[in-house]
Amino acid sequence: MSQAFTVACVQNCAGPDMEPNLAETGEMVRAAAGEGADLICLPEYFASMDLIGNLLLAEPLPEEGHPALKLFTEIARERNVHVLLGSLAIDLGNERIANRSFLIDGSGDVTARYDKIHLFDVDLAGGESYRESGTIAPGDKAVLAATPWGPMGLTICYDLRFPHLYRSLAHAGATMLTVPAAFTKTTGEAHWHVLLRARAIENGCYVFAPCQYGVHVGDRACYGHSLIVDPWGRVLADGGEEAGYVTARIDPEEVTKARGMIPSLQHDRDFSLVDGDVHAPSLRSAAGS
Repeated sequence: MSQAFTVACVQNCAGPDMEPNLAETGEMVRAAAGEGADLICLPEYFASMDLIGNLLLAEPLPEEGHPALKLFTEIARERNVHVLLGSLAIDLGNERIANRSFLIDGSGDVTARYDKIHLFDVDLAGGESYRESGTIAPGDKAVLAATPWGPMGLTICYDLRFPHLYRSLAHAGATMLTVPAAFTKTTGEAHWHVLLRARAIENGCYVFAPCQYGVHVGDRACYGHSLIVDPWGRVLADGGEEAGYVTARIDPEEVTKARGMIPSLQHDRDFSLVDGDVHAPSLRSAAGS
């Protein structure tokens, strides 16, 4: 089993101007590295958040030369730390945008990319409405990233509501799951803690979930409460509702212990759905999907 390490989750309230957001988050990443963090995770759209139509969205830029990538590859190299850029809005050049996570290693190299698969198209109580599909091109590939501490499954925000994605990542070998987010305050208050703890418990994985907080342009509010959850579902750190970062010591042996006590990953089975006299096509468990 891999060695223990320290993870940090950074929490910010991004505005539409990228420069001050990068200055603030860069300072927090350096501070977390100075306190011994080995892996530092940033939220979804940490570099900028603006209201475009009815959607909170970052300024889309091409991946090549992106200011956030330039800054954090330099910091990762300087401090010899891994940095997860929760997501950036990447201009795909066809009037579509990718909501893309990047994992940067201690040499400053991008070792994994993940494009958000599930898009947030919802109408909430109180008139809140979101249509990510209006601008975002969905990803179609789950990503398992190699790290010095074990395989890490990359996801983003609304993916959290699709447990089969996490089950597939766990079956593929993930011992850690990342869920960078800009979760709305409305849905966060109702579901954030319980869903993150559920994903950890179901799969016997650590979960690292940095989230934006506070009121953004257009009075759209994010929940905050960046969480670090262990494989037994215990919350090791909670970022509350203010700028900063939280850290926790991660022991990969806890994954082995949790999965030994509840070996549900070994118990997934194929099954069929019966609706009265109508037999639906065979349904496959995550183990066989």
